[in-house]
Amino acid sequence: MRFITACILYLMFTSQVIALESIPGPRDCFWARGPFSGDPYINVAYPDANVYYWAAAFSTPEGSTLEITGDYPYSRYMSFFSYDEKGKPIGSLTDYEIKSDSTNPFITGNQRSNSYRAYSIDVLNAKFPEANTTGEQIANSNNTLYTPQYRKNQQLIVYRIYLPNKNTDLTGGVKLPQPVLTLTDGTVLTGNDTCNALNASQPLQVSLDALGIPPDEYIKLIKQPEKPDTWPSHNPTKWFIQLDRKSLIGMYTGDIDPNAPRSEGGFYPNLDNDYIRAIINRKHGKVLIVRGKAPTTPKTYNGEIISSKTDLRYWSLCSNQSFVNTRVNDCLFDEEIPVNKNGFYTIAISRAEDRPRNATKECGMAWLPMADDGDGMFDEDVTIIQFRHMLPSNDFKHAIQKVMMQDQLETVMGPYMPKARYLMPNQVETFFPCPNK
Repeated sequence: MRFITACILYLMFTSQVIALESIPGPRDCFWARGPFSGDPYINVAYPDANVYYWAAAFSTPEGSTLEITGDYPYSRYMSFFSYDEKGKPIGSLTDYEIKSDSTNPFITGNQRSNSYRAYSIDVLNAKFPEANTTGEQIANSNNTLYTPQYRKNQQLIVYRIYLPNKNTDLTGGVKLPQPVLTLTDGTVLTGNDTCNALNASQPLQVSLDALGIPPDEYIKLIKQPEKPDTWPSHNPTKWFIQLDRKSLIGMYTGDIDPNAPRSEGGFYPNLDNDYIRAIINRKHGKVLIVRGKAPTTPKTYNGEIISSKTDLRYWSLCSNQSFVNTRVNDCLFDEEIPVNKNGFYTIAISRAEDRPRNATKECGMAWLPMADDGDGMFDEDVTIIQFRHMLPSNDFKHAIQKVMMQDQLETVMGPYMPKARYLMPNQVETFFPCPNK
């Protein structure tokens, strides 16, 4: 969600690089901001709880060349994105686009387990005119990440890893990628010398419109005249696609243009993802049951050997707090969601105290928590939920990426469109009996 990524980078982009010894790492002098994820990491801007982000801000000396070297992580996904001071993506390199002498484990049909995983990309102080804004897999890379300077000659890169393999660390069993700087006289710098030459601890130069909603504005949005105390939730639940900032606020005001086009920029998006979201309220019922057909995805978490062709690269459902604190409660990723013989999932969303006893994997039902303090500000019953679809295959026609207008949502997603209903815990246990084992 492009709004939700807004504050990730504000916190990344504070005026100084703050010492974060009390927050779990890793970090280094180049990737000094992060990791951003669910608790206990830096939990802001609705990160997926199974994903980790790092950011680097720097300035390449004139006439020098910058290279980033690393190993492909043992994970579902990795990418590098560059941004300008307004949070608009300028360049990107997603894993499958990166060519190397080693086997790229993210390309369909390739081995994922090879120990030789090295790659190298060039970071160029220039703008690439044909950035990928479709969210679909389009391999057009020459191993160059176009990262133009903006205010005060600053450049910005965000590095993302989705779903590291089981029993690996945050970085997917490899080290964080490392910068290598070659100066005009041919001197090659690495490590701390590179960070010093790049001024990697410089203050961040970002626009303040990358912030979330201030509390005084948020309280006005949730207290709309003549609206019920459950506003802006709907019963039945109403889903919204990723639109522009005006339409995001329209979820609260009700002022949404049904034909508003999908937003393609701003707020530091990962353009490999698209989202639908809903605001829910447990005053309608203590448990929300969500059902739909599950897109197929690679089975990487337990170490799938061959990268397989699937509908999507990754999908998840997340439970979040308000647009003020942009905190994620938790997320369910595709492989941990039970799917029945017909390919459909059932997910229960509630507070821990209201969790139905049959909301377990053994009973074929996943469970996602609401926060005890609701939106984290003013309403203890509010939760924001969102589905994330990543990198659909070209022949999967039901991906969120294929939905260009709000009124196309159900038609395009078809059976993959989530259906939601409020129930009480004992009703869930009655309507969805757990089979005997």
